Amino acid sequence: MIKNIATPGRTKEILEKHGFSFKKSLGQNFLIDVNILNQIAEAAGMSEQDGVIEVGPGIGALTEQFAKRVKQVEAFEIDGRLIPILEDTLSPYTNVSIHHEDVLKADVKKVLKEKLQTVKETAVVGNLPYYVTTPILMKLLEQRLPVTRIVVMIQKEVADRIAAKPGSKEYGSLSIAVQYYSKAATVMTVPKTVFVPRPNVDSAVLRLEIRDKAPVDVKDEQFFFQVVRASFAQRRKTIWNNLQHNLLGKERKNLLADALEQADIDPKRRGETLSMEEFAHLSNQLYERITDIS
Repeated sequence: MIKNIATPGRTKEILEKHGFSFKKSLGQNFLIDVNILNQIAEAAGMSEQDGVIEVGPGIGALTEQFAKRVKQVEAFEIDGRLIPILEDTLSPYTNVSIHHEDVLKADVKKVLKEKLQTVKETAVVGNLPYYVTTPILMKLLEQRLPVTRIVVMIQKEVADRIAAKPGSKEYGSLSIAVQYYSKAATVMTVPKTVFVPRPNVDSAVLRLEIRDKAPVDVKDEQFFFQVVRASFAQRRKTIWNNLQHNLLGKERKNLLADALEQADIDPKRRGETLSMEEFAHLSNQLYERITDIS
């Protein structure tokens, strides 16, 4: 019987065998709790007809759990020192391919098309390094990959921000950006004690169910996100001040006043009180007026 990778003893044995040392710059923290890995795999809800794209397999602890459950796993690992380790630890599994690539630079769409064309559904999974969580998630979402869901372990604070609702202190431009493309929910909190080396903060498993279409209609997607980002530029300032200083300029304050009035939004409100629907309505009103001028 194959021993699970994600036990303290086996992880230590693998690291010592290959003389591996952790790189702080890559945010490497390996999970040493099989129960939690099983819960992540269950949260992804994949069957033996499905496929998985994994980001940052490390020494293969999560990869192994999916290799047992799905038809094919395509894993992206940036650290070349881990490639021979993965070839060793995952040698019992014929349905795993390792790509020595930075997922931010990789052509994930091409891999999906070429390697996972025969699967029923695909999910993206991974234990994401804290320092690069947002760029990875936004790349995966903005590319509109043909995947059903994304299930990732990330810093708990970031998961809270992503899943936040209007009116909460965690709610911001990241909440809106991710929820525009997906339905976000935190599956579970993961204590820092189950990682080696131990990180400074707790983690959480985040599940993103990819939407077929955006929940709001916007006239220009890029402009919508510009309005959202500008509205949160300085959290203590009103939407009037933020949009005037960070997007439109003082010379367009009449245009802003008119758009806010038409969108039925009080200029004294702060960005965190506006729902995605209100942001969509406001950005559409602003976009109409700006394009009319130009």
